[in-house]
Amino acid sequence: MIKLTGLSKSYGQQFVVKDASALFPKGEVTSIIGPNGAGKSTLLSMASRLTESDAGEVLIADKPLSQWDSKDLAKRLAVLRQSNNINMRFSIRELVAFGRFPHTQGRLNEEDNRIIDEALAHLGISDIQHKYLDELSGGQRQMAFIAMVVAQNTDYIFLDEPLNNLDIRHSVDIMTTLRRLAHEFNKAVVIVIHDINFGSCYSDNIVAMKKGEVVASGKVHEVIQTSIMEAMYEIPFDIKEIDGHRICLYYGSPSITGERSRSCDGALANVS
Repeated sequence: MIKLTGLSKSYGQQFVVKDASALFPKGEVTSIIGPNGAGKSTLLSMASRLTESDAGEVLIADKPLSQWDSKDLAKRLAVLRQSNNINMRFSIRELVAFGRFPHTQGRLNEEDNRIIDEALAHLGISDIQHKYLDELSGGQRQMAFIAMVVAQNTDYIFLDEPLNNLDIRHSVDIMTTLRRLAHEFNKAVVIVIHDINFGSCYSDNIVAMKKGEVVASGKVHEVIQTSIMEAMYEIPFDIKEIDGHRICLYYGSPSITGERSRSCDGALANVS
């Protein structure tokens, strides 16, 4: 388990994250949700030591994050950031092989190649593994980067907005894969996500943030509630229970929308 206690980060007099606490259990998917500027990415970045916190503590497997050796940490925690720009020309398989670097320092053996093959299969890109990244669609590129994280084979996986610019099919494929990694392989998967219905349908836990603070944290049914969502996003919400999943219908000003709701129905597709 990863435990965050009292994390804070400020720039000048402005707090980006303030006194934030959360739990990321192994074997479960945790989604961090909230409006733009809520501090979601900064919280994840502090939890992975990519950004130094001003206050608070992060425990990974009961050991303070500050005490982890970088090489050992890379074998336990994998991070996929929002921006993944690679200037060199790599094939998908070459990119995914980078996930093994913390374990092999670039000297791949038979076991490493087996893990790479499994990661490619998990993301459904084995048949295009020899294509170059500049030949891929945005969805295929994102699948390749996630396969690299999967190949790192860590206990903890952090992904910052992995569904950005993806269509419904690729989003469903990715969320299904991440849930399998958590439930079948006992990994703690933590996602910063904007689509609250994907978060609701595919997560075990939700951490809700607003203006740098954690306003609610717990199981999906504890956090995906009308009062919490309306206070966080400052618009009307109507939450429906459909096939055991909490689906948010959210509305703009009646004068603008004519009381018509907008819902992310794609989050229901292929949920199992």
